[in-house]
Amino acid sequence: MIYGYARVSTDAQDLTSQLAQLEAAGCERVYREKVSGATADRPQLKKLMAAIGAGDVLIIPAVDRLSRDTTDLLVIARDLQKAGAGLRSIAEPVVDTTSDFAELVLAMLGVAAKLERRRIKERTERGRADAKAKGVKFGRKPKLTPHQAREAVRRRDVDQETLRSIGRSYNVSAATISRLSL
Repeated sequence: MIYGYARVSTDAQDLTSQLAQLEAAGCERVYREKVSGATADRPQLKKLMAAIGAGDVLIIPAVDRLSRDTTDLLVIARDLQKAGAGLRSIAEPVVDTTSDFAELVLAMLGVAAKLERRRIKERTERGRADAKAKGVKFGRKPKLTPHQAREAVRRRDVDQETLRSIGRSYNVSAATISRLSL
C-alpha cells in the first residue's frame, strides 16, 4: 500500500497542492491534517503510523510536512523501518528509505539530527549569556527581599537567634536562613 501524508499549519492554508502531488505519486490513501508541525500531537500521523505495515511506503510532499526537525524525522523514519515500511519525499529525493541506500539515508539523518541538537544547544547558551549580560536573573525568585536578608543575617550572626525562629518570622525554612550570605 502506498500512503501519503499532507499537513498544513493553519486552517487558513490549503492542502490542494500537496494532495495533487501525492495523488500524482500514486498514493492510495492520504492522511491529512491542519495542525502546526511544532506540536507532537498530530492525530492523523498517529493513525498513519498505526496503519502502516511491512512492504508499505509513505510518501510525503516535503520533509517539513512530516517532521518538526531532523531528530523528529529520524524517529519517524526509524519507526517506519521497524514496521517494515519505507519513506520517500517528493521534494527531497535523497530522503528515500525504499532504495538500497536506506541505511545510508538513516545514518545521514542521524548525523544531521546530532548537528541540529548541537546548534540548538549553542544558540541556547548564547541566548542565556546575552540575557545575563543584560541583567536577566535566572532561577527562582528570592523568598526574602535584600533588606529582609540583611536583617536575617544580622539576627543570625550578631543576635545569635535560632535559624528556626528567624525562618518562622519570614515564613521561610531554617535552611533558607542558613544559606544566606552577604
